[in-house]
Amino acid sequence: MAAIQLVIGDKAYSSWSLRPWLALKMIGVPFEEIRIKLRRPETRAEILRHSPSGKVPLLKHKGVELWESLAILEFLAETYPAAHLWPEDAAARARARAVSSEMHAGFAPLRQHMSMDVTRDLRGQGMGEGVASDIARIEEIWSGCRAAYGAGGPYLFGHFTAADAMYAPVATRFVTYGTTLSRASAAYRDAIMALPAMKEWIAAAKREVA
Repeated sequence: MAAIQLVIGDKAYSSWSLRPWLALKMIGVPFEEIRIKLRRPETRAEILRHSPSGKVPLLKHKGVELWESLAILEFLAETYPAAHLWPEDAAARARARAVSSEMHAGFAPLRQHMSMDVTRDLRGQGMGEGVASDIARIEEIWSGCRAAYGAGGPYLFGHFTAADAMYAPVATRFVTYGTTLSRASAAYRDAIMALPAMKEWIAAAKREVA
């Protein structure tokens, strides 16, 4: 058994599962993946066998159990400091935590009208009330982080961080719904989607629904 187990939902739909899964892949730490099918009568009971919240993801590591994505990312950052899941610079680290928390707590219209589904082409759909404002704010976050801290690489803070893990599901939504983005935002979206781990996730999602 791997030292880390990660309980996740369907890869097609589970944006919260993608975040810690992607971080673990980017860190390069072996882990056991336990997948639970969502949207079924038995789903909640199956999840409750692992997670007291009745939700995925859940991480298990040497007696520690964590059932919330951002807390899992914080734990991974502390457990594997060499991975630099948070930027080393204090100001950049504070910004990364702020934008990650904003993603965690906000953007309800985007979540409602542009739900994650990496297996479908839904171009032209999803622009419900409030979505345009959410997209504009996300683009503002991306461009601001890239301009201030992104000189060292293609990600929000140069190298891959927890903030990129938090926004990766948004990148998939912008592909699924064919969202028109600025050149800078499109380049960042493409950098996330080009990650081998993202390609692995999407290929597995397509196999799940085949």
